[in-house]
Amino acid sequence: MTRLDEPRRRGLRRFAIDVRPLAAPAYRRMWLGNGVAMFGIQLTAVAVPVEMYELTGSSLWVGLLGIAAFVPLLVFGLWGGALADAYDRRRVLLVTAAVLWAATAGLVAQALLDVGSPLLPLVLVAVQSVAFAISSPTRNAILPRLVPAELVPAASTLNFTTYTAASVFGPLVAGLIFAWWGTGPGLPIAYAADAVLFTAVVWATVRLPAMPPEPDPDAAGAPRRAGLASIVDGLRYLSTTPVLLLSFVIDLIAMVLAMPRALFPEIAEERFGGGAAVGWLFSAIAAGAMLGGLTSGWIGRLRRQGLALVVAVVGWGLAVAAAGLAGQLWLMVLLLAVAGAADLVSAVLRQSMLLVYAPDRMRGRLMGVNTVVIAGGPRLGDLRAGAVAAGFGGGVAWVSGGLISAALAVLLAVAFPALLRYRAATTAADRN
Repeated sequence: MTRLDEPRRRGLRRFAIDVRPLAAPAYRRMWLGNGVAMFGIQLTAVAVPVEMYELTGSSLWVGLLGIAAFVPLLVFGLWGGALADAYDRRRVLLVTAAVLWAATAGLVAQALLDVGSPLLPLVLVAVQSVAFAISSPTRNAILPRLVPAELVPAASTLNFTTYTAASVFGPLVAGLIFAWWGTGPGLPIAYAADAVLFTAVVWATVRLPAMPPEPDPDAAGAPRRAGLASIVDGLRYLSTTPVLLLSFVIDLIAMVLAMPRALFPEIAEERFGGGAAVGWLFSAIAAGAMLGGLTSGWIGRLRRQGLALVVAVVGWGLAVAAAGLAGQLWLMVLLLAVAGAADLVSAVLRQSMLLVYAPDRMRGRLMGVNTVVIAGGPRLGDLRAGAVAAGFGGGVAWVSGGLISAALAVLLAVAFPALLRYRAATTAADRN
């Protein structure tokens, strides 16, 4: 290797995704297990709507699947975080994994038996959503116990990148399954593949060490309970922690005001004649997030994470607004991909700040709030976009949402500068 090659290699390492967390065996197993399982989950995410439309011929029934998944997330997301702070997190993950696997096995059985009831998939999706709402805060809360604090941003980036890659390639494979076998044999094949692949995360969780809750210095040795009082305690902590509260609010603004997903079918038909255009639009944000993750080595070295979070959210809004003005499909897809990369940066920074800043005894409950925000924001954004489009047209709904979200993010950051002042060195350990 020549001297000229070394600076080039250092430059590549600076921007390539940081894989140092994979040196930790427990994290490496969980990353691999979650990645394999997430790919299978995407097969089911496509198969269930396909089956529902096959059974009913109605998009309304397909839409009810969203309600069946969303309501449990809202109801059980906060409670799941409280469970993560009150019980051994490994045990919580194992129980919820068993419920998720059983629900997927139920989907396999009803497809093989050709039950033909649209209510059964709705119930099974709701059960899956309950288990996910409880397991997601727990799975995220264990991250600082698997890797050192300075590697939490890199570990979060690896997790998000794996998720976005599964979101890109999983639906493509599901489409190939239905194209090759049709919906008759294809549905049980897709569900069964999900059930088999999900065993990877069960294996990884079984290999985890016990993770009992850390003692609460304010509880005077009293056992922690996962009830309403515990949830209220977590929300009270969040309300008195401006940095974390602002990070949630700014993300919610970005998703509610600037998420253009509900406008994709209308814009694809009006501007590009429908066809494959809608598929490109639906995959663009996830593809951009995946590519952003693969070139994210610099994120873990950021010190002014609060400022970077605001810049990423503003970048998301402006990129979405610019995409809404594009008259060429390739340009719209490119700008949506830029928005997806900005969204990945903001998501990684927000989660890293939460996991490092908050004490361990609060992480589960705060990750429960995070789950509700992540689940609720885009769906509320769909509602906003559709309502504005009905009154003013898809183009206005798209562009105005992006611009307003960017402006509000700037105003919020200026009005409450705690977020702008946040630096990566400010951790719970530093404050205690």
